[in-house]
Amino acid sequence: MQEQIPTILQQILEAKSKGQKLLAVLLDPDKIVLENLDHLIDKINQSPATHIFVGGSIVQNTILEELISALKQKTNLPVVLFPGDPSQISPQADGILFLSLLSGRNPDYLIEYQVQSAPILKKTNLEVISTGYILIESGNETAVARVSKTKPLSRENLDLVLATALAGEMLGNRLIYLEAGSGAHKPVPLKMIETISQNVEIPVIVGGGIVDLHGIQNAYKAGADLVVIGTAFENNSRFFEL
Repeated sequence: MQEQIPTILQQILEAKSKGQKLLAVLLDPDKIVLENLDHLIDKINQSPATHIFVGGSIVQNTILEELISALKQKTNLPVVLFPGDPSQISPQADGILFLSLLSGRNPDYLIEYQVQSAPILKKTNLEVISTGYILIESGNETAVARVSKTKPLSRENLDLVLATALAGEMLGNRLIYLEAGSGAHKPVPLKMIETISQNVEIPVIVGGGIVDLHGIQNAYKAGADLVVIGTAFENNSRFFEL
């Protein structure tokens, strides 16, 4: 009998049950220079990354398919779409975070884009992972807040963030993603990560504003199951040095 390959979600759940921490590198196609892609892929392969996320708030260029194709050829890591809208779906990837922006009240990001995406996704073999996406105030307006026309939740209001995460879990989300946003001045507060991770059963992803190895380690210690890094990793050749 052929051994069944674990799905992306199964791998995340198994890692959580074993206390193993995961790391995703987020690549925004609009920030990728194709001429430098081989060097970037080499950096990813030499890093502790366990996943590659691909997407952005707005993807204006046309290299998404080329980028994913190169990643699939030159890495063994799962490539997971992290889309800002339905135009960022590629059947070449392994899976997609099916995001619902729970922190906002813009219906486009709560359900409308999901409705538009569903028929497209149905025709692919992508693993669809329902994810509750919660934007946290980070000291500056990030692209996510600007594009989605929503306000992030206050860094000080732990009760509201916890209630939002619990609602996402009760709605059936399989992951909770706490996001400070790309280019955030401040990462998600450690106390917030701790509070959410101690009160939900599903894995917690944390991203935005994490600029070095200490930031990753602190998020792990607070309870993050998977940490996402992006711009800082691309720009800093010594990112993983203490």
